[in-house]
Order: sequence, then structure tokens, then C-alpha cells
Amino acid sequence: MTLYRILVTGSRTWDDDTVIGEALSEAIRPVWHDRNVVIVHGACPSGADQMAHEWAEVFGVDVERHPADWNRYCKAAGPRRNAHMVHLGADLCLAFIRDGSRGATHCADLAEKAGITVRRYTA
Repeated sequence: MTLYRILVTGSRTWDDDTVIGEALSEAIRPVWHDRNVVIVHGACPSGADQMAHEWAEVFGVDVERHPADWNRYCKAAGPRRNAHMVHLGADLCLAFIRDGSRGATHCADLAEKAGITVRRYTA
């Protein structure tokens, strides 16, 4: 069975788990029966990443976490992490952007430039 990778990027202040749940459910619906799904995210302990992680746990979907190395890269850690996740490839990117989040917007822009379909949600 082939792998279907969903890259989730989002604001740390994102607070609408219903939108995330609906977006993830819609994203996996067409592939659920014939592909293994993995949710790829930046491992932020709050906001969109955490909500996507919790959704994946409830529905038994695999998760691939990519925490930023803030100690090593300082302010460049987030953009480096985003570029790495995009470089690994994804079939779809779901971007949950609140208050113009620069990090989530950066990751979504990189994904689009890499030819990954991006669905943006704003709050």
C-alpha cells in the first residue's frame, strides 16, 4: 500500500479544532481505503500542529513529527524545519493561518513552490 503524506502547518495560536478535524477528514476520505496516511507536522506543542496530532491519535493515523531545533539554529530554526518538511515531500499541505502567521505562511508558500497542493484556512 502506498503512502499518502499530508503536511500540516499552522499558527501556534490556532484554536479551532473543528476546522482542523473537518479538513483532515476531507483530505483522507478519497484515499483512506487504498493508501496509508501519515500526518506530517512541525511538532509545536500548541495550535494547529497539536490539534492535528490529537486528531491523528483519535483516528489511528500515523504521525511524523519534525520539531524545530531552536537551540542550534535560533531564529532560523522554524524556516529550516519548514523547508525540510517540504523537501521530504507531501501529497497535500493543509495550512491553518491565524493573524497572518509568518511561519505557517512560509511553509505553505514553500509547499506551493514545490508543486504540493495547498489548502489554506484562515482565522
